[in-house]
Amino acid sequence: MSDKPATPTPAGDRIAKVIARAGVASRREAEKLIETGQVSVNGKVITSPALNVTGKDRIVVKGRALQAPEPARMWLYHKPTGLVTSHKDEQDRETIFDNLPEDLPRVMSVGRLDLNSEGLLLLTNDGGIKRQLELPSTGWLRKYRVRVKGTVDDAKLTPLRKGVVVDGEKFQPMEVSFDRQQGANAWVTVGLREGKNREIRRAMESIGLSVNRLIRVSYGPFQLGTLKQGEVEEIRRKVMRDQLGLSAEDFGDTDAAPGQKVRRPLRKPKSKGRFGGPGQPGRPREEDQKAPRGAGGKGRDPRKANSAGARDSSGKPDGKPTRSGGGKRATDPSQSLRRGKPAGKPGGKPGTKSGASARPTGGGGKGKPFSARKPR
Repeated sequence: MSDKPATPTPAGDRIAKVIARAGVASRREAEKLIETGQVSVNGKVITSPALNVTGKDRIVVKGRALQAPEPARMWLYHKPTGLVTSHKDEQDRETIFDNLPEDLPRVMSVGRLDLNSEGLLLLTNDGGIKRQLELPSTGWLRKYRVRVKGTVDDAKLTPLRKGVVVDGEKFQPMEVSFDRQQGANAWVTVGLREGKNREIRRAMESIGLSVNRLIRVSYGPFQLGTLKQGEVEEIRRKVMRDQLGLSAEDFGDTDAAPGQKVRRPLRKPKSKGRFGGPGQPGRPREEDQKAPRGAGGKGRDPRKANSAGARDSSGKPDGKPTRSGGGKRATDPSQSLRRGKPAGKPGGKPGTKSGASARPTGGGGKGKPFSARKPR
């Protein structure tokens, strides 16, 4: 037995991991950059990824100094069919990265979806998170809604629950449930804990079924929900830390600021309550109740104007007339300029000229117009 002491592990992290963590490239791409002499450390070009670096080392990638890594972030993306899950495609087909919002930083996909598959795809700017979530040991269940051509019953799906062998490759048992028969097609729900290339399609073919639509609806705790095709939504960082079991320091994010949504569609309020109720706009401000400048034509009956005036906290009229300066009666905020027509006339859409007073927006979402309520 040798008495030679064990060599201590160098401080820091592998150079490829550090480059991937900074979001410049994936770990595999970083290794290729190193092997082709496009990376230098402290002024010396390196050609092997077998090097540990620390924050004190100066790293240059493709002529640019490596910046400190940004806080780790993740997004939900609803991938449409017809897009390749790759940064570059050998056949020059359109990729998901060609269709992401321009304000997104450089991101990497967690796993892949085939060209003809759609649904939830996780994106991240952190190579470490990408690698962790792709490992089979993570064991997160991925669920798919699958439409197959053929007649299906519960017994027909039994082989998939036991595990099948296709072309000499063994597939792990799947969680499969029959949903409904719809004419010549049937819908089933499939759950996998590890995904191989075209696994569901090949497994279905082995029992005589042909997949004609495949939608991933969840990846572990993250759900596709109502996200529309091509849209992206950022996952809140607190949710990330809780679900991945990592601390704020592991993410390089000590303030734990909440994530923000990207190109998320606004939803219409479902409730029809009074002002200030769930999904409803707040009460109009006093200055918003003044008559808009430049509104020509005759106004409404003052008695009617008074009856539609200020309301108390319960939403009922308080009986007090609302008047603006100069002795002129107030007009309903919804009676703004309407394409040059006199205020108070029915029909027409609200004008958008700069001379008209702004219409207040409320809790129904950014950009939702204020809707005046008629007195009861």
